[in-house]
Amino acid sequence: MPSQKRVAWAQLRSGIVALVAMILLGLLVFLITGETSFFQKEAKIYTFLSDSAALAKGANVRYNGILIGRVTKVDLSGDTNPQRVVLVEMEVKADMLPRIPKDSQAAISAENVLGSKYINIKRGKDPVPVAANGELPAKDITEFEQVVEGGYNMLVSIQGMLKRIDAIVTVIEQGKGSIGKLIQDDQFYANLNGTAIEARKIIAQLNSGKGTISKLFYDEALLDDIRGTIARANSIIDGMQQGQGTLGKLLKDPALHDEMRKTLAEFRLLVSDLNAGKGTAGKLLKDEALLKQFQATLARMDNLLDKVGSGQGTIGQLMVNPQLYESMNGTMREMQGFMRDFRSNPKKFLSIKLGLF
Repeated sequence: MPSQKRVAWAQLRSGIVALVAMILLGLLVFLITGETSFFQKEAKIYTFLSDSAALAKGANVRYNGILIGRVTKVDLSGDTNPQRVVLVEMEVKADMLPRIPKDSQAAISAENVLGSKYINIKRGKDPVPVAANGELPAKDITEFEQVVEGGYNMLVSIQGMLKRIDAIVTVIEQGKGSIGKLIQDDQFYANLNGTAIEARKIIAQLNSGKGTISKLFYDEALLDDIRGTIARANSIIDGMQQGQGTLGKLLKDPALHDEMRKTLAEFRLLVSDLNAGKGTAGKLLKDEALLKQFQATLARMDNLLDKVGSGQGTIGQLMVNPQLYESMNGTMREMQGFMRDFRSNPKKFLSIKLGLF
């Protein structure tokens, strides 16, 4: 049986092996998934900003969009220059320094409008690269602040829109408005359901072949009549296009067309003469004196008719006096009797007397 010392030693070795294995496993995972190599040499460079814009320690550092390091420090610089208020310390890959011109500009950027902030270095043109512990000029972050402000305004607008949508949804849930009644009102649903039932009945009746509309779909005789009517209408239209009939001649006959044009021209001339006050009708329309004379004549006619209606004068008495009417009627009868006697025996009324002087 092994001694207690050997057991303790075996347990210690097992623990050491397990610890080393865990360390190697963690190192392997770091090397596989990490952005930088464990043995990669790094160098520090600096930049100064007027505002940190919520940039935090650990933020990425990119060179024209390519990840080359991270931010290791964001702090106040103590400088009185308003453009150098914030000190940003960056730790980048040492082998990248020869590829970064010293006039390259560092600026704060964001993954998106609401994304995390990072430092993005824009490549410059100076042939001299930046040195370790060197300083890069900072780009004005006014544009970035405008983007952030625009994103904030967009968020405010979206928030207001969401509030309005929520209010609309609340109104709909309460059964108010047309859409709310459509969703919540049972009576409206019953009416809609009843309408759907009636529509199904109408469709069933149409499918059954009953009724005028249904016959229009299914009755071949009615369809033939409609086709015949359409064919006759087409025949009439064809005749008109060929110049047959009055309408056809009106459309196709140049002589009739010219005659109508002349008639229209004469009519326009007549209207022009009327507007110009020519002729009797034109003077009646335009001449104030003739119009007044015509109005005076009409007034006298009205006065005469009033007198006749009231029984004044012979014609008035004839209209309203029955005795005068009877007397004239009797005279007319006697005249008719005299004329009959004269025609039957004219000798009775004619005598010839001869005398010598």
